[in-house]
Amino acid sequence: MRLAPPGPRDPLKLAAAPLMPPGGRSREAIGLAAAAARGRFMLQVCGECELVQYPPRAVCGGCLGVGLRWREVPAGGALLARTIIRISVDPYFRTLTPWSIGTVQLDCGPQVVAHLHGDVAGRVRMTLKLDKAGQGVMLALPEQDTPDMHDDPAWRALTADPRGRRVLVTDGRTALGQAMARGMLAAGARAVFVGIAEPWRPFDGAGLRMAGIEAVALDVTDQDSVHRMAASLGGRVEICVNTALHLRPAGVLALDLGEARAAMEVNYLGALRLAQALGPAMRGRAADGEYAAVAWVNLISAHALAAPGGFGGAAAAQAAALALAQSLRPALRPLRVVNALIGPIDDEWHQALPPPKLAPAAIAAAVVRALCDGVEDLAVGDIAQDILARWADNPAILVRDVPG
Repeated sequence: MRLAPPGPRDPLKLAAAPLMPPGGRSREAIGLAAAAARGRFMLQVCGECELVQYPPRAVCGGCLGVGLRWREVPAGGALLARTIIRISVDPYFRTLTPWSIGTVQLDCGPQVVAHLHGDVAGRVRMTLKLDKAGQGVMLALPEQDTPDMHDDPAWRALTADPRGRRVLVTDGRTALGQAMARGMLAAGARAVFVGIAEPWRPFDGAGLRMAGIEAVALDVTDQDSVHRMAASLGGRVEICVNTALHLRPAGVLALDLGEARAAMEVNYLGALRLAQALGPAMRGRAADGEYAAVAWVNLISAHALAAPGGFGGAAAAQAAALALAQSLRPALRPLRVVNALIGPIDDEWHQALPPPKLAPAAIAAAVVRALCDGVEDLAVGDIAQDILARWADNPAILVRDVPG
């Protein structure tokens, strides 16, 4: 059934304490979480007998070989049995009952126990999703999309759809921030708050003059500004998208120290201020009904993985921001922390770089799609995807292969 739009919140009703599903997993099963974070359906495959393995294990269940590799496998399957859980001893699932689970025969071989979408029957398509504990779990979807399928409780519990939620975009002075605000509004966000630093300073804000978008004073480099924003909006924000970026072309030998400090103030310290001021309030609302707080989004340059000579100073600050973003995952659970690595943007600071460059609207569309699908690790654009693939293959080669 289609989910009802959010109504006014009862100020006398206490928010439920956020709970997490069981998080214990074997070392081998972490591979499921890594695949789910990238939106890929991957299982272990034996390199000797080609047997697909489930659950994840250290040795092959067929030939006892140890050469197991994670590979994408066919996602089709057949539903064999369904169980509806109406009473659970687990505190987390007790709040979600009735909850459907079932046994699915995968086309690639193994049988799995999976969470079931409410519309499944007969043939299914399998996906890997991250639960609120950050672990990979199986979700069986109907073979073909159905009306209002994204309103299913199992889907909403494992994704972060912006529809009906209030979103904070931290920097609305840039074309990227304005495109992000419009993208969230188009995705059905209930309201979009857009941070504007130094509102007295003129800028082209035509992209923000839309019903549903509200400008708020926010300067991530100013501790007082961040705290005032958090005091005003902390109880209303369900998704935070940090679009504050300071990317200036300069090599490390020619980098002005003032620019280096500014980059760290915005990219690293600004993100830290936001997380400390707004994170606890959002985390505390992670179980606040159908439209609870769900996600924190970090936009980070892919050059954080390998710095080109012309952007060496900016890349150093982005590397610090990436390290912080990784640390936010355990700190903000059960919120979903999305790290979007982006390639060069088509703006005034990347004029000297050759194409391809990203349009701000393309970045916004990729972030919205990741939230709707429950993806936490994404690379936006051909350059970011190439850097991430080469980094995964051999980081030592990548850092030496980047042009100076």
